[in-house]
Amino acid sequence: MVNPTIQRRRLGIALKRARENAGLTQDEAAEAIDSASSKISRIELGQSGLRSIDLTLLLRAYNVPDDVAVSMRELAKAGRQRGRWSNYREQLPSWFRTFVDLESDAAEIRQYQTEIIPGVLQTEAYVRAILTNGWSPDEAALAQQVDIRLKRQTILDGDVELAFVLSESVLRRMVGGPATMRAQMSHLVELSRRPAVTIQVLPFNAQTYVAPSFNFVILRFGPDSTTDVIYTESFTDADYLDRPDQVRAYTKLWDDLRAAAIGPAESRALIEQLGDLS
Repeated sequence: MVNPTIQRRRLGIALKRARENAGLTQDEAAEAIDSASSKISRIELGQSGLRSIDLTLLLRAYNVPDDVAVSMRELAKAGRQRGRWSNYREQLPSWFRTFVDLESDAAEIRQYQTEIIPGVLQTEAYVRAILTNGWSPDEAALAQQVDIRLKRQTILDGDVELAFVLSESVLRRMVGGPATMRAQMSHLVELSRRPAVTIQVLPFNAQTYVAPSFNFVILRFGPDSTTDVIYTESFTDADYLDRPDQVRAYTKLWDDLRAAAIGPAESRALIEQLGDLS
């Protein structure tokens, strides 16, 4: 079953391109359905469903051809179902629920990380250390957050191809103490041996100018790059980038990072060394 969030994202991308081709701003599009421009933004990000009447009005405002409009209506119909992570409204902000829904159904995930082990690769002890760093949450709330993080890791057992480029600082950043880090490094080594998981390290001494200070994720849903989504996150929000030029730029950056990083076998050896596992 296709995740309805994917369908909403595909519809949002299609509507955004139709709006831009029509030369309309989000404010002008919002006038067509008598709403705020923030609603158009949520629709285009796949964070909000769309009533049939509103879709009809937008299609008319954008002068979308009939044959294209039919496919958009089908996407809208599928997108009205609830996403699998919609039951976690209390625990996850809407901008992150969108990500975990997309993550769940991606065919390929490419992630560059600068400081912290990616969530889907974290051990439970590492998760707890991250979530309790500097504050003492309610135990029930903590248990829920840990459970959510571990549930996300079920993608490791699916068909998704996962590739990671980790800055060496990710491996050296002390989280939870030496025992937690040693277990985390051992876990990374184990995961790196899986056929569908590739882990590379960008070492401090890499001879390259390619070393961005920000994290990003490329979510792919098939061979057609027109549905690729780039995810970047800040402290309280996230951006979902899908314009072809943005996708091309991040894909080129990803290729450069992989080329600059040491290979999977060398990376595994470095992880073992830093974790004192050899």
